[in-house]
Amino acid sequence: MITLVLEASTYAGSVALIDGSAVLAERAVAMRGREHEALMPAVAEVLEAAGVSVSGIARVVCGAGPGSFTSLRIAGAIAKGIALAASVPLVPVSSLALLVASREPQAPGRFLAVVDAMRGERYVQALAVDSAGEMTIEGALLILPASEVAAMAHALGATVLGPGESGELQVVPRASAAARITNMISSIDAAGLEAWEPGYGRLAEAQVKWEADHGRPLQQG
Repeated sequence: MITLVLEASTYAGSVALIDGSAVLAERAVAMRGREHEALMPAVAEVLEAAGVSVSGIARVVCGAGPGSFTSLRIAGAIAKGIALAASVPLVPVSSLALLVASREPQAPGRFLAVVDAMRGERYVQALAVDSAGEMTIEGALLILPASEVAAMAHALGATVLGPGESGELQVVPRASAAARITNMISSIDAAGLEAWEPGYGRLAEAQVKWEADHGRPLQQG
């Protein structure tokens, strides 16, 4: 099944085209400032590199967060647009699962995937990889003070993985890592295109400020 994958939960975005466990093409882009718009050109590049048209895509997979609000919103909008245009399902997958699947070299173990949640905090989730390479999510998504991450990892007997995090390896989630967790992705229901949005983890800073200033929730339509 030819699948287009987008991942942009951190400032290192990526796009990949995979067929089962084979990576046909991939591109990495920066997700800061004016480079935000680089994700859509990267989609065109991977399709051209693999010689696949939009009509040849059978499924779109999008990293569903948590992570950077703006980057996730861009990736989600592109994924929804392509899925709608191609009349194919959109499958959201945890960006923290993609992070663990991006570890090199791949090895079994228990991992604590970590990404920045701002305000001195981290999004964290425990995942395990068995000897066959199958991944399972072992715990709920949490928001912890950065100072508590190491203690949680020690208690779980887990290796910390994440951009800029201390631990055995520093890892960013890559779209191409979806090829390593195809069974997990196949078990996830397709999203409803009209209502689905990435799981940002928390409200955007601008929304938090607006609600604090106005004393009421921001209505979004």
